Amino acid sequence: MKRPSSIVILTGAGISAESGVDTFRDAGGIWSKVDYRDVATPQGFARNPQLVHDFYNQRRRGMAGVAPNAAHFALARLEQAFAGELLLVTQNIDDLHERAGSSRLIHMHGELGQALCTNCGNRLHWPYDMEVDTLCPACHSTGTIRPDVVWFGEMPYHMGRIERALAACDLFVSIGTSGNVYPAAGFVEEARRHGAHTVELNLEPSEGFSLFAEAEHGKATEIVPAFVERLISGR
Repeated sequence: MKRPSSIVILTGAGISAESGVDTFRDAGGIWSKVDYRDVATPQGFARNPQLVHDFYNQRRRGMAGVAPNAAHFALARLEQAFAGELLLVTQNIDDLHERAGSSRLIHMHGELGQALCTNCGNRLHWPYDMEVDTLCPACHSTGTIRPDVVWFGEMPYHMGRIERALAACDLFVSIGTSGNVYPAAGFVEEARRHGAHTVELNLEPSEGFSLFAEAEHGKATEIVPAFVERLISGR
């Protein structure tokens, strides 16, 4: 692989699973226990906002008991060591990349630790519980605060910036993704179309693994640090 000058990295649930964060789509994952239509759609929030708040409050509290793993730290090290352009795009709503030290980062599906006011559109750092009667500190309305996460039927964040980065990169790396959630599942084809070398690092082959020029399968805590070392050393 030629030494890249611009890198886009996509991460999914698989990179945080080894830290103890529940996945959504795997066997035994969250969506096998909870109907996503009740807790991850605008319609579900309109029907029963307290149920939605309880779901995300529980997940937010659970993050206190987990920590970044070797894969998160390896990507933060790559960011520090790489002299070219690098953008880390995560589908995850946890903050493990930030806690590991990554800063050139986009949360395309939002963040568990942020709130969004549906009245004024203000986004707020919010590590606390949310309730139906939570007051928006910006517009002082109640009943309008929701988790700042992208639900089914909503457009992911920062798509313009992501598309520009995919068009300009010469290396695209997908880590811990299922390959069946769009638009992220289409990033490999977008990067390929613009001439990028493409790499999949995943526990097992994703649904789209045949689209990648190179693939390595195994635990993220093992294969991601090894890949980063090869990239940094130019081997």
